[in-house]
Amino acid sequence: MTTQQSTRESNRPSARANAARGPRAPYPVPVADYAVVGDGSTVALISRRGSVDWLCLPRVDDPACFAALLGDERNGRWLLTVPDATDVERRYDGDTFVLVTTYTSPTGRARVTDVMPVHDGAADLVRRLEVLEGTVSVEHEWVVRFSYGQVVPWVRRIGDEAANEGRPAIRAIAGADALLLRGDRLPPAADHTHAETFEMSAGETLELAVTWTRSWEPVPERQGFAERIEATRAHWTSWIDTCSYTGRYREPLVRSLLTLRLLTNSETGGIVAAATTSLPEDPGGERNWDYRYCWLRDAALTLEALVESGYQDEISAWRSWLLRAVAGDPADLQIMYGVDGGRDLPERTLDHLPGYAGSLPVRVGNAAVGQMQNDVLGEVMSALAMARAAGLEETADSWSLQVHLVDDQLERWRTPDRGLWEIRGPEQHFVHSKIMTWAAVDQAVRAIEDHGLDGPLERWRRERDAIKADVLAHGYDAGLGSFVQHYGAHHTDASLLQMLQVGFLPPDDPRVLGTVARVRAELERDDGLVLRYRTETGVDGLPGDEHPFLACSFWLADALARTGQVEEAERLLDVLVGLANDVGLLAEEYDATDRTLVGNFPQAFSHLGLVRAVHSVERARAGNARTAEPAAQEAAR
Repeated sequence: MTTQQSTRESNRPSARANAARGPRAPYPVPVADYAVVGDGSTVALISRRGSVDWLCLPRVDDPACFAALLGDERNGRWLLTVPDATDVERRYDGDTFVLVTTYTSPTGRARVTDVMPVHDGAADLVRRLEVLEGTVSVEHEWVVRFSYGQVVPWVRRIGDEAANEGRPAIRAIAGADALLLRGDRLPPAADHTHAETFEMSAGETLELAVTWTRSWEPVPERQGFAERIEATRAHWTSWIDTCSYTGRYREPLVRSLLTLRLLTNSETGGIVAAATTSLPEDPGGERNWDYRYCWLRDAALTLEALVESGYQDEISAWRSWLLRAVAGDPADLQIMYGVDGGRDLPERTLDHLPGYAGSLPVRVGNAAVGQMQNDVLGEVMSALAMARAAGLEETADSWSLQVHLVDDQLERWRTPDRGLWEIRGPEQHFVHSKIMTWAAVDQAVRAIEDHGLDGPLERWRRERDAIKADVLAHGYDAGLGSFVQHYGAHHTDASLLQMLQVGFLPPDDPRVLGTVARVRAELERDDGLVLRYRTETGVDGLPGDEHPFLACSFWLADALARTGQVEEAERLLDVLVGLANDVGLLAEEYDATDRTLVGNFPQAFSHLGLVRAVHSVERARAGNARTAEPAAQEAAR
């Protein structure tokens, strides 16, 4: 512990608060108003107004110390803003996650730069405010509430000659966690909050940093602001330079790739589905889930998107993560894991939080961890096949694991499951799950045929054929001219569009074309957005409704491109990329009535869908061009 001044800034050390007393109002910030910054371990959500409303430290799946996103400012936030701004413009500094927000007020103009420095050994959020013109009013509020907005910390103002260059700092401690606020000017304490409003003039700068440590660790040494911002800018710029795509969708594709990288843990290689929990699919409803974990499916699809874009290091790191996570009996394979590969993700509710827009319950953990979802191995095997094609060599351990996983899957493919959508109703024989099981075995067969790997080739060929025959016999409805959601159903599901990505049938097969048409007829809205399925069927076992699922809409664009409807695919893709917020980020779903993003944010599934749809459209366009060129030459003769 550093030398401490005697002034105690909170008289409630480690109080397990009812931090919010009296009635609450929902925190009125649209999801689209948030931008994000991150450091390869965690992600902060920062509103247009300049409020850090969500931050889990030191890792994205740890408890939040700023949780106003799911409550209000009394659940923790860090606000730095110009309160009387009449205009707010924000952007990322090029192809980075250095966030730059410019506030214009009646008396002046100021710029705030937000960044989480990467790879420098600290869990920091750095904020710099510069006054560009005139004089501005600055509002600074720092409210720390550990354990998802529940615990009011013990807060002290400290100073330390060695670590802090003799400057004051504020340290908040509760249990194992400590947050340190350092800067040129620190706000005074009042009623368990640190806040002040003051004036700044042109040329003046305010630099602030929050650092997380374990509560028993000494205060880390102060680090320079400008050099850390520049190093972070260089990190992101260098990473994205690998992407050689220069087409018309470069800007949204690059931002999506960066977002996928942001959701990848730089230490473990684990890839989380989103940075948040319990942002509702339907505000006010109960379809609120914790997405801060590593779904094998989402991670595999993310890696396919990265490999398609020229990235290979991430898939090597993820394969190592997979080997560690699955160590032991492959029969114990889970559909998701913690960022570090941990298996224990019990679901519970946080009853002290009122939820985003009053959406309850607020959940942490995810009960779907124990579900059987038979599609998962198909995505995993497809991603690993793409890695082999890109030059990543199999090791004895990596191929042995795949052999055991495929054989285990073949023991249970005839059983019903919860499917891609993690239904909480009765298990079904989901057609998508059967198709992806076929894809897993197909990739295993191809690994032996094309790469000379060892395995029971003939047996796997027979099993592959048996799965396809079963799907064609029980998963296709000739009357509808379409595959259906599950055996015995008479309705479809957007997940069936993915059969085109794994080659279950040729893209010109009438059954494929009929399924694409049926998905559009049942699930596509007039604006081109696509629902996952019809919730009124009751298949998911949940009350309430939901909005169009952005990944499904990108799957439709992909399917249209693969079936030769390139112009229509491009029209849809143009609509979809326009749904991103002003800094290019996408959530899980889109509320077309209120014209806003809903669901957890930013969402890997949406961004990887964008990347893959762009590549499919570009391939289809290039194929059309190659076909058209000989025809044009023939006509010219």
